[in-house]
Amino acid sequence: MNTSEIQRVKQRYNIVGNSDGINHALDVALQVAPTDLSVLIVGESGVGKEIIPRVIHDNSPRRREKYFAINCGSIPEGTIDSELFGHEKGSFTGAINESEGYFGVANKGTIFLDEVGELPMATQARLLRVLETGEYIRVGGQEIRKTNVRIVAATNVNMRKAISEGRFREDLYYRLNTIPIQMPPLRDRGNDIILLFRLFAMQMAEKYHLPKITLTDDAKQLMLKYKWPGNVRQLKNITEQMSVLCDKREIDAETLLHYIPKDTESTQLATIAQPGQHSYESEREILYKILYELRGNVSDLRRDMNALRKQVEEQRDLSQVALTKQAEYGTALPSANTPYPQASPFTAPGNSVAQEAEAEEIKEPESLNLNDLGRQMVEKALERNGGNRKKAAQELGISDRTLYRRIKQYGLEDKEY
Repeated sequence: MNTSEIQRVKQRYNIVGNSDGINHALDVALQVAPTDLSVLIVGESGVGKEIIPRVIHDNSPRRREKYFAINCGSIPEGTIDSELFGHEKGSFTGAINESEGYFGVANKGTIFLDEVGELPMATQARLLRVLETGEYIRVGGQEIRKTNVRIVAATNVNMRKAISEGRFREDLYYRLNTIPIQMPPLRDRGNDIILLFRLFAMQMAEKYHLPKITLTDDAKQLMLKYKWPGNVRQLKNITEQMSVLCDKREIDAETLLHYIPKDTESTQLATIAQPGQHSYESEREILYKILYELRGNVSDLRRDMNALRKQVEEQRDLSQVALTKQAEYGTALPSANTPYPQASPFTAPGNSVAQEAEAEEIKEPESLNLNDLGRQMVEKALERNGGNRKKAAQELGISDRTLYRRIKQYGLEDKEY
């Protein structure tokens, strides 16, 4: 590790800290900079991953060429291919002119793809081709174009999990991950937390002409123990808040607690495990989440099955009424083998109202005699009750909703009684 070169880079890019993790990341960036190998920077959100590709580009033979930083998660899926690879005139609505795209404009330079894990699968295939052959085709075009671009990517996504879930191509991952660089989270950088606080406090004091805030010893200990889920970005925001809002300039632990978020996940202090010990906190938390989601799924399934069961019972009730009133209407019974409409047992759990609508559209084999009998029954009941649907439903022994569906089925909505 070239310590003097690392210190030069820190001064140039205003990088604060001397932890082993940040020094190692800078050392790898400087070693890989003279090559054209692809680099994948991995780290949590807010750790400062965007510094590394700038260091790589500025210390590479491409430093006099163009450098583009692209946030893949901020570009809509429908336009990302056009943004990256360009498009032909008239290839889609709004394409009034042709476009080179980033890979065309950045030829011989460097492209930094931030949040590369958010790329759509179709775009991943195009990117893989560029990495393997340097070739691409514009959207709406047929001509194969060449580009000589170095790609540095970054992500805060668990790429192994994304690959197993089918959200990211495994072959693209290995092409991008030629040289991996791990950016450490703030909670693992030790005294760098205090150094970064001093930097942000000084910047606020100079920018807004305020007295600089400082930390007491107990506040420093609290800062070192805090988990910092938002990493450097969160530390900067809290420092800026205290610089503007806090009346006293010396911040103690009690004051600091007012500016740290109160939710349990982010305020839990980091614990230092003893050698040979293993913490099961994360495993227990994951298990609780799985059980909670499973309980919700079971409740939804139970509700949907009850709705289906009620619908089947209503169908059978109406058919039973038809059987009992056969003598009154003098209509032949359907054969014993005539199937009754039933809900499919393969209906997927979901919204119960939508399932009732789907079940209503299912066309089961039904006896013509039973259809005629049902129509006559409903007509007679409505006539005897002067068109009062509620009373007619009570006489037939079915629900108001079932009667309404039968009226609609038999085309009796506009009939007067």
